[in-house]
Amino acid sequence: MTSESHILASIPKAAMKGSKPAPPPYEPICATFRRYLHSQKVKLKFTPERAMMLDAVLRKEGLFEAEGLIADLKALSHRVSRATVYRTLGHLQDAGILRQVFFDNKQSYYQVIAGRQTFDYLICVETGKVVEFNSDKLRALRDEICKEHGYEPISHQFHIFGISRKK
Repeated sequence: MTSESHILASIPKAAMKGSKPAPPPYEPICATFRRYLHSQKVKLKFTPERAMMLDAVLRKEGLFEAEGLIADLKALSHRVSRATVYRTLGHLQDAGILRQVFFDNKQSYYQVIAGRQTFDYLICVETGKVVEFNSDKLRALRDEICKEHGYEPISHQFHIFGISRKK
């Protein structure tokens, strides 16, 4: 079983090779989100606003901030309240489509994980600059540690805090 086989197993993973990630598989992710909304105690609807947000989020590459997403939606003349954006980001996170990433307690970021390769981060504590990276060696170490302790790895987040020489 692969290391991320439990996370949205029905959604095809983006191609790992090449410089540009494969386009997001909208239909399966949309179906996943709809199933999540309908599975809630109080069944939630897949509204036009939620559909628009899902589309906007899936077009993002790398990390993004909620406020940046709000600005993007406004620039496209989409009317959506700040509360709806934050609430929908929470639903997308609960559905396993996004993950929220914290580097400090000042700002949170979001990253699409459904159908995409996830990244780890180098964070400069002086400038706040963030560099995304991925490492087969790190994944191998994660798998080794999990195996040692009787765990099956599903995902991980690795943050390195340092001071960048490049200002």
